[in-house]
Amino acid sequence: MTRIHNDPSDFVSEALAGFAAAHPGLVRAVDGGVVRAAPAPRGSVALVVGGGSGHYPAFAGVVGQGLAAGAVCGNIFTSPSAGQAYRVAKAAHRGGGVLFSFGNYAGDVLHFGEAEERLRAEGIDARTVLCTDDIASAPIDEIDKRRGIAGDFVVFKVAGAAAERGDDIDEVERLARHANHRTRTLGVAFGGCTFPGADEPLFTVPEGMMSVGLGIHGEPGIRDVPRTSSVELAGILIDELLADVPEPRGDRAAVIVNGLGSVKYEELFVLFGDVAARLRDAGVTVVEPEVGELVTSLDMAGASVTLLWLDEELEPLWSAPAYTPAYRKGAIDPVAPVDEQEEVAAAGDAAEVAAASDWSRAAAEAALTYLEAARAVIHENEAELGRIDAIAGDGDHGVGMRTGIDAAHTAADPSIGLSPMLTTAGDAWSEKAGGTSGALWGAMLAAIGRALDDESVDGRAALAAAARAALDAVTSRGGATVGDKTMVDALDPYVRTLEERLGAGDSAAAALLAAAGAASTAAEETAALRPKLGRARPLAEKSVGHPDAGATSLALIAIAIARTAGQDETSRKEQ
Repeated sequence: MTRIHNDPSDFVSEALAGFAAAHPGLVRAVDGGVVRAAPAPRGSVALVVGGGSGHYPAFAGVVGQGLAAGAVCGNIFTSPSAGQAYRVAKAAHRGGGVLFSFGNYAGDVLHFGEAEERLRAEGIDARTVLCTDDIASAPIDEIDKRRGIAGDFVVFKVAGAAAERGDDIDEVERLARHANHRTRTLGVAFGGCTFPGADEPLFTVPEGMMSVGLGIHGEPGIRDVPRTSSVELAGILIDELLADVPEPRGDRAAVIVNGLGSVKYEELFVLFGDVAARLRDAGVTVVEPEVGELVTSLDMAGASVTLLWLDEELEPLWSAPAYTPAYRKGAIDPVAPVDEQEEVAAAGDAAEVAAASDWSRAAAEAALTYLEAARAVIHENEAELGRIDAIAGDGDHGVGMRTGIDAAHTAADPSIGLSPMLTTAGDAWSEKAGGTSGALWGAMLAAIGRALDDESVDGRAALAAAARAALDAVTSRGGATVGDKTMVDALDPYVRTLEERLGAGDSAAAALLAAAGAASTAAEETAALRPKLGRARPLAEKSVGHPDAGATSLALIAIAIARTAGQDETSRKEQ
């Protein structure tokens, strides 16, 4: 992957453009990914898959008849933004609802979750099924914490086939969940993968060893063992997979032997032969196996084995035909692509955006002043936020906050009204900053805009509702609670104090100031906590004695907003 590229920062966009150009009859490029060039019939469920790039043919390569309606493509090993997921889903929607499906990774859950919420706000039935097939990533009693690897393809195949035959969204969702529940994967790596333009792989495996339990984002396995023969490797993988099965298991299984990038097909065929023999000895019938590259990790030297335990519902869907750029199965009559302009014109079900009211535009102008105050305080404290983050993280929080809030400020246009402005600003923050922090701040801005943009609601009640909506947006997506050493430790007391002071009759400015003080105190008190979530968790002890960077930045913004509100209140009184 380091041999052919131009500017490495343009690698993903150039690869996606080349992919679309190579398959003009099958896919159409949209902002954020690709959709089917020949859309499914109107009323169909749109299966939209996605995640970071670097996994081809996942995710763009499985867009087509019998599989996905669209794929959202982020940067390499990086979640796509909420805006990208929203735009691809809108382009793929055919009136039957949207089902998102992707691997269980924090960034993807956050960004796709925000896109789902936006679609629902527009009246589109949007849902999500996470893929959790990797048995090495969590024990079976914590199956919901497992990550998705090559088993993603299984869920996509089943859901796509159900959507293609015309099942409604309730049934497509149920079958996708059922397939995920009955899918297990375990992989092995012999060497790491290398980013375009990089000189070294993300990890190395000691000479003569192999790493069992790999991830698909360049993660090594959970244990290194001596390299061995294909027969013994098949035994290691299958024995562990047979010890971790759904109930009732059954005795028929679809099998995938998946190459991660540089293990070649002949090697995979050798491994499949030994896997099939091991399963046969265990009384398992192998049904329509797949051998090849379905979910890769750039040029990783590795392979994985996936088992889908079939039943009478799943087997016909696994066997159903499909026709996509990278995966074709059975007999299918390809559908001619639709002219892009004709399709856009025919999609008259997209609601026109109503012009913003004078009140909403004025409210947006006011909100912009608070966004500018927040931007100023983040610029002023960028270096300090980076220093705090570097203690138990990668030190990019200051840069990420500055990049995100700059993008939000640039995108903010008061003329479109309060909620659209903050949603657009949140999208920009999410897309430019990336990561969990970018997703959470983007979600908060959108939630605040939706709560405030209602002229009929009392301003004080709307303010309290907006703060609560922001907290709900963070906790529902990030899963953090008070005590986990995250921004929630500052945001929760901020919201509670704001609600209490407004309820006690304080002015909005006074209530905001009291809430900011509570957030600031709580942020300082995170120094005593050990992180329970995110990248800082493995360095928990090192983090003790230092405040959380996310809580600190939130408190700084809260103080800046409160001071601006106080100045505005004073100015109004003087007038």
